Amino acid sequence: MSSRNRLDFVRFSLGQGVLKFGQFKVKSGRLSPYFFNAGLFDSGKSVGELARFYAQALVDSGVEFDMLFGPAYKGISLATATSIALANHPGLNGRDVPFAFNRKEAKDHGEGGVLVGAPLQGKVVIIDDVITAGTSVRESVDIIRKAGATPAAVLIALDRMERAGPDEALSAHSAVQDVSQTYGIPVVSIASLNDIMQLLNEDPQFAEHKDAVAAYRAKYGV
Repeated sequence: MSSRNRLDFVRFSLGQGVLKFGQFKVKSGRLSPYFFNAGLFDSGKSVGELARFYAQALVDSGVEFDMLFGPAYKGISLATATSIALANHPGLNGRDVPFAFNRKEAKDHGEGGVLVGAPLQGKVVIIDDVITAGTSVRESVDIIRKAGATPAAVLIALDRMERAGPDEALSAHSAVQDVSQTYGIPVVSIASLNDIMQLLNEDPQFAEHKDAVAAYRAKYGV
């Protein structure tokens, strides 16, 4: 996506209360000066707009794809909404992009199985909100490969560009970099920590948070 579109997404996330500045204890135990919770995109209008950002990021990436896969649970609504946005994207000339998602538990009646939606085939883009431990991606890649399809990319909302592990033994790479290297596929993000920093540098409204985010990035960033 262009720099302006990425900044638009950062502003949109702030407006929806999905991105916040302050001091937040995150899952890793770190105190982060910002917090991003895509679960707060929770209305028709906000998810519709989010899906348009996802669709634009995917089209701009140049990745070749045949369908979307959304890992349960967050990925279900993301894959559904983004497939609708792609169907309406002017750059795809009316192309109808199929999608599928998985159940957490296999269904033991009806058609059974763990997959819902279109059959997994061709080049499949995994769509999720963020990558933290990469567990969801690993499970998705396994499901896609077992179906005889090919994982083509992972599409996420925000790349935190952050190394994992305790302060005295930080990982060499971020979770996003690890996923890309492990599976040999690109990770496409709507926006990243770079874009958050750009907003903080450009917008006096948020200037008070700039030093804290810069210090956090210097300590944990890649």
